[in-house]
Amino acid sequence: MSGAVEARLAELGLALPQVVPPLAAYQPAVRSGAYVYTAGQLPMVDGKLPATGKVGAEVTGEQAKELAATCALNALAAVKTVAGDLDRIARVVKVVGFVASAPDFTAQPAVVNGASELLGAVLGDKGVHARSAVGVAVLPLDAPVEVEIQVELTED
Repeated sequence: MSGAVEARLAELGLALPQVVPPLAAYQPAVRSGAYVYTAGQLPMVDGKLPATGKVGAEVTGEQAKELAATCALNALAAVKTVAGDLDRIARVVKVVGFVASAPDFTAQPAVVNGASELLGAVLGDKGVHARSAVGVAVLPLDAPVEVEIQVELTED
């Protein structure tokens, strides 16, 4: 059953995807007390990366920003697997974005805004968070961006 958060996704023309299966020995999300921590989420769509390569070379900053939003959507799907209902999100606490960057690319925060803006659009004030945006040499599967989130849940 979908609640207010999934209804808001639908209003935005989005649907919660299936959880991306792990690429190695980890879980997509784990709960510890009132917190859910997601693994890094790649911008997978229907089991495939829509783009590969370095941001600032093969991938534009604007494309990467859209991919970061896809990562955040995948992270919400992972949260739902352990929270049961996205309406239980009290707030997004932290977002960490990794951007596979060409050597001269320095706009990592603008790329990770894609994830932050999606979370704000979907969750309102509950989506406001602390954040890190980090440039890296390479990501799994040559993905341009990877995002992980930490959320606090309401009481059971």
